[in-house]
Amino acid sequence: MSLFGSLYVGVSGLQMGQNALNTTGHNMSNIDTTGYTRQQVQQGTRFYNTLSTSKTSISWTQVGFGVSYTQVKQVRDDFLDKAYRRESGRSAFYEVSANAFDEVYSLFQELDGEAFAGAIDNLWRSVQDLARDPGNAVNQGVFMQRCTEFLSRGQAVYKGLCEYQDDLNLKIKKQVDTMNAYGKRIAELNEEILKIEAGGVEKANDLRDERNLLIDELSAMGNIDCRTDVHGNILIRLEGKDFVQSDRANEIGLYADPDTGFYTPYWNQLAKKDANGEILTDANGEPIGLNGAKLFNMNQTISTDMNTDIGALKSMLYARGDRRATYKDLDAATYDKEISQSIMMNVQAEFDQLMNSVATAINQVLKDAAEAASAEDPNSTYMRDSDGNPYQIFKSKVSGSDTLSVEEMMIDNELKQAPSLLSFKKDDDVVDQDTADALKAIFTKDTLTLNPNVKTKTNFINYYDALISQAANSGSVAHDICANQEVTVDNIQAAREQVLGVSSDEEMSNMVMFQNAYNAASRYINVVSELMEHVISTLGR
Repeated sequence: MSLFGSLYVGVSGLQMGQNALNTTGHNMSNIDTTGYTRQQVQQGTRFYNTLSTSKTSISWTQVGFGVSYTQVKQVRDDFLDKAYRRESGRSAFYEVSANAFDEVYSLFQELDGEAFAGAIDNLWRSVQDLARDPGNAVNQGVFMQRCTEFLSRGQAVYKGLCEYQDDLNLKIKKQVDTMNAYGKRIAELNEEILKIEAGGVEKANDLRDERNLLIDELSAMGNIDCRTDVHGNILIRLEGKDFVQSDRANEIGLYADPDTGFYTPYWNQLAKKDANGEILTDANGEPIGLNGAKLFNMNQTISTDMNTDIGALKSMLYARGDRRATYKDLDAATYDKEISQSIMMNVQAEFDQLMNSVATAINQVLKDAAEAASAEDPNSTYMRDSDGNPYQIFKSKVSGSDTLSVEEMMIDNELKQAPSLLSFKKDDDVVDQDTADALKAIFTKDTLTLNPNVKTKTNFINYYDALISQAANSGSVAHDICANQEVTVDNIQAAREQVLGVSSDEEMSNMVMFQNAYNAASRYINVVSELMEHVISTLGR
């Protein structure tokens, strides 16, 4: 090789050293940057000049032309990436569930500083006092006061449950908007990366970092599956459907129920719409354009084995449910399919059952007393209002309706203003001890079960404790799973950091190594330069 050729060898070493130092400096400057992936220099040899191919030689005689700066690659582990994204999605799912149970427990245990259990206990005490002295006007007044307190606190608790549903509904909308924004940005990054890397010279590693970070965050929102096509584009499937393709993202739409305002996520490209872009509905106003287009199959059983417990968005939909649940939803035929897996709907239905059962039972006792008195004397006005109807402490706000759901209940205004109308004295002024005892008995009879899947019956007094215990136990399970998932995610993330994280000690060691390589190449060029100068000076004499 000529001396000039040797200079090219030295220059390649300088270029390699400088580029390697630049890469190391870039790593060091981004050591605390979220989502940054450590970059690593790959070196290779430039082509060789073959001088001889003699068959008598052990090998060909070749002269190399230096070192080649092949590429700067990201150091990642696909297996750890997939594991992290799957487990972070599962962790987010149970975190939403745990928070929902915390909200339920908070609503029941702390209502303006007093637990709802106090309202039940106060009502029970007032019934006991009334049974001891039914004709006492004070006891009658306290009983009506406790009925009013029981209903008002019950309505406040149910309202709190509904407000949390509305809060989850807003979070669902924000989450879908965020997912659409992430999908759109990932598709844009696919194009930008392809443009930069199309020449086969550069690697858009910083853009790849941004894309990977968005995928990590997206994985906490839904169950995603990623793959890379032949051009390096990231393709993402969400819940088994195409979400991000090479240069575009399929938008997730939101259908708002006209009655509740609850949002249902669906795939825009799969939904059937009219000429105005609205979801098709049937004669009853029910959406038919969503059939087959919904983002989630809400009839799936939540299971880790089937990976159906992944993603915060799905968890929020399950926790919220699709409507305000009442005692009517505790029907054995539909409970498992529509109610059981929804935290808020399950609690709403079970709580409303307590309110309805207490109100219905008290009303029935008064009605039975009025009818018994009328059977003895058709002209009796005992336990009847001015219209001749039996007194009903709890009434429906809806005219003509006999549905006693907690949201629709009210206290009879006539009795509320004049509790003494419930005198518990028959027309002959005899105290009606039997009716007072019947009121007391309804609180101690084991007639209720929490839901169709619970076989143990309980009474009004213990029902609330059973409801709280169920919520507390389910919440404890969710918290335990959430805590275990956090440990799993942290362990996987620590393993990922070992691969893609920047170590200041390692980078400092690399910097010294590349600096020495640069200095060595520089000294090599100096030696070649001195040789050339010596040759030229000698030949010039």
